[in-house]
Amino acid sequence: MHCNSIPKLKPCFTFRVLWMVQAFLVLAGSQEIYAPHSIRVEGDVTLGGLFPVHARGVPGMPCGDIKKENGIHRLEAMMYALDQINSDDELLPNITLGARVLDTCSRDTYALEQSLTFVQALIQKDTSDVRCTNGEPPVFVKPEKVVGVIGASASSVSIMVANILRLFQIPQISYASTAPELSDDRRYDFFSRVVPPDSFQAQAMVDIVKAMGWNYVSTVASEGSYGEKGVDAFMQLSREAGGICIAQSLKIPHDHKPSDFDKIIRLLLDTRYARAVILFASDEDIRGILNATKRADQVGHFLWIGSDSWGAKNSPIHQLEDAAVGAVTILPKRATISGFDAYFTSRTLENNRRNVWFAEYWEENFNCKLMSSSKKDESSRKCTGQERIGLDSKYEQEGKVQFVIDAVYAMAHALHNMQRDLCPEYSGICSEMDLAGGKKLLKYIRSVSFNGSAGTSVTFNRNGDAPGRYDLFQYQWSNVTGPGYRVIGQWMENLQLNDMQWPRGEQEIPSSVCSLPCKTGERKKVVKGMPCCWHCEPCDGYQYQFDEFTCKLCAYNMRPNTNRTACQPIPIIKLEWHSPWAVIPVFLAMLGIIATIFVMATFIRYNDTPIVRASGRELSYVLLTGIFLCYIITFLMIAKPDVGVCSFRRIFLGLGMCISYAALLTKTNRIYRIFEQGKKSVTAPRLISPTSQLAITSSLISVQLLGVFVWFGVDPPNTIIDYDEQKTINPNLARGVLKCDITDLQIICSLGYSILLMVTCTVYAIKTRGVPENFNEAKPIGFTMYTTCIVWLAFIPIFFGTAQSAEKLYIQTTTLTISMNLSASVALGMLYMPKVYVIIFHPELNVQKRKRSFKAVVTAATMSSRLSHKASDRPNGEAKTELCENVDPNSTYSGQLNNVCSVSSQSNRGREAKIDILNVQNISILVHFCCNIVYNVLKEPKPLEIY
Repeated sequence: MHCNSIPKLKPCFTFRVLWMVQAFLVLAGSQEIYAPHSIRVEGDVTLGGLFPVHARGVPGMPCGDIKKENGIHRLEAMMYALDQINSDDELLPNITLGARVLDTCSRDTYALEQSLTFVQALIQKDTSDVRCTNGEPPVFVKPEKVVGVIGASASSVSIMVANILRLFQIPQISYASTAPELSDDRRYDFFSRVVPPDSFQAQAMVDIVKAMGWNYVSTVASEGSYGEKGVDAFMQLSREAGGICIAQSLKIPHDHKPSDFDKIIRLLLDTRYARAVILFASDEDIRGILNATKRADQVGHFLWIGSDSWGAKNSPIHQLEDAAVGAVTILPKRATISGFDAYFTSRTLENNRRNVWFAEYWEENFNCKLMSSSKKDESSRKCTGQERIGLDSKYEQEGKVQFVIDAVYAMAHALHNMQRDLCPEYSGICSEMDLAGGKKLLKYIRSVSFNGSAGTSVTFNRNGDAPGRYDLFQYQWSNVTGPGYRVIGQWMENLQLNDMQWPRGEQEIPSSVCSLPCKTGERKKVVKGMPCCWHCEPCDGYQYQFDEFTCKLCAYNMRPNTNRTACQPIPIIKLEWHSPWAVIPVFLAMLGIIATIFVMATFIRYNDTPIVRASGRELSYVLLTGIFLCYIITFLMIAKPDVGVCSFRRIFLGLGMCISYAALLTKTNRIYRIFEQGKKSVTAPRLISPTSQLAITSSLISVQLLGVFVWFGVDPPNTIIDYDEQKTINPNLARGVLKCDITDLQIICSLGYSILLMVTCTVYAIKTRGVPENFNEAKPIGFTMYTTCIVWLAFIPIFFGTAQSAEKLYIQTTTLTISMNLSASVALGMLYMPKVYVIIFHPELNVQKRKRSFKAVVTAATMSSRLSHKASDRPNGEAKTELCENVDPNSTYSGQLNNVCSVSSQSNRGREAKIDILNVQNISILVHFCCNIVYNVLKEPKPLEIY
């Protein structure tokens, strides 16, 4: 028969299970199927009960030793609840609740076989071919109808049983099964529970792990639905929460051996930094893990977080207390039911005969032998039957007792509401209620709401789950009270934690991390495939920590702050007046300005003296003005840049040098032209008058000014902040330089014209180096230009060689200003200080000697040059000729004359040259020379301008 041939039972698995049940019952024939050991309590309505009275048996045996707390305590809790309900006149009046309680032996397959008892009354049996030996039809005793089941305990058992009960629409309420899988309302639609699912418990564990600052944990689960599904829920929620990585996820097999636990501990130690271990395991498995920890000598290393299967039980840690210190466990919020304590401690062999396993419990609890078939050895003492629970044995109420009572009461309240609605005028169970079925009862179960045995509300959501309410415990060691569980907080959608204690006497929260947190200013470089493991890399240079995984570069005008969490503006600097780089140039400039003003004042005071006039007063004042401007530029270069300062820098940067060297070039050019002309004729060259010289100088200066004005038009002056100039490797030393928008190339171009004038002037100085030493300032000008060239040759490599230096602003500004100060000081010192010295300290030399016409002086100077060339042709090699003497100071040509020549005699090693009067040729030359002088004087109606 195909699966789909049965309506409403489409899934193949469902059909197969139903077919197996039917086949089992048919094979049983007319015999009624009862579990070999079960509790039957008669009543109007029968509730099923599933409890792990015995542990899992050894291979080949379904059941093992009796479980005192998890089995007998919970079973008796159901008996206690039934007694309380049946004695309650307001809850289910005139209706008695009965029970059919079975032992699951902590094994899902065995529990499935036992639970078939619950569905017998719901299966129609075909007995048409069954006959008695006398030929009469058999008489069948109808089994009791189970309307609902309380249980089971383990999630794996509940899952197996739920698959059967849903086929026959029998509602089921569990008191301990917490597997998240059971929340699937599509597969387990008749399943409900008064304990919260492990999804809530797993969420509480995730919150605990995050609160402890742990991000690297391992998980250990018992094989089966409870352990595996609980760990799966924890892993799923940890992934959703983020920041938690699973180092290892290990499983404890069903048929485990001590070596399996040792292997698990070895594997956990492979990731030593994952000290936190999440445990979803049974009592036996918890003991096995703790024992293996002791064998490995790792007591105190692991930080256990146990699920509600550990809770606050003493059985898993008995004689293993030292290995459990620091363990954090979770238990659904509960309270001790004092009524149950009174009930259970009053149970004896006489008044509790309905519990078929109570005698076995009695032997185990009091360690005595009661029956001949007892499993106790022959050496055990014989039970008297007078022992009392809590007096002659240790007693502590098992943690799930409250939930067993609440589960029975939830079923009772649902039946009560159902009877009230379906049988409003009938006391007891009416036919409508009897025929209503399990789906109707399930609806009433999901809608119940009452205060449970602990005073907390009992409700179910649409999936049949109870709300999540947990108490958090930690096993602590106290010198005062000894070891024990202490309540450290609670979880009701939000986590609350109090004081905690850690193993090995650790004061701070132990770490369970793969990698330590990165320091401020460091980014995480995550290990591939393991988001909780990383390497820390510092954000270097001008980077800051954008987030925990990224470093970003600050803006060009920013730098990272001290801890590299953000960017801050780079400090702005300029050359300060108090800086050593500025003090020296300013000091030199002030000395130069004072000296220049002193020379100018001296020349103005002695303006009409022969030395001042012989120096060329007009060009001297022009030259002194240029020197003064060379000193002034120092202050402009150091002043705080703004539009005005930048404008004046452009104008005066090359103007002072341009004025100075334009005047010197005009002087040297005039001298050169005079003596070159004198070699050809006695006619004076053109453009040697003061006016002409000023015109030439002004023309040369105008070229510089024209270039500056063009520069103004093309690129108007402005200030900029240069962040690249002092952007050092260390951002803490980075500075923005406030300066004018003048590049190094523009500075050199601005000075280029002045340097060209300087070089040209130097060339003329070299050309006039042979001029008689008393003629005009040829040699002092030459020395000045040589020295100036050396200064500027040193300046250029220093200026450009420091372009990449962090101190560029200071070095270049200081170098430039000192070079200009030195250039001005050389010109001032060599050209004017000797004259000032004579004017002030030797005024007797500042007088004229003889009057002579300007023309005669010019001609004499020219002839002197010629005679000097012919002196070597004379026999004695000497010639002494007084070419000219000072003219009348009041004459028009006096200043011009003294600017050209002074009384000079050519001598050889201090001896005067004698004119050979016997040499006719020389006499004729002298006569001819004198005639020419007379002729020129008479011919010229007006003296020549001085050149």
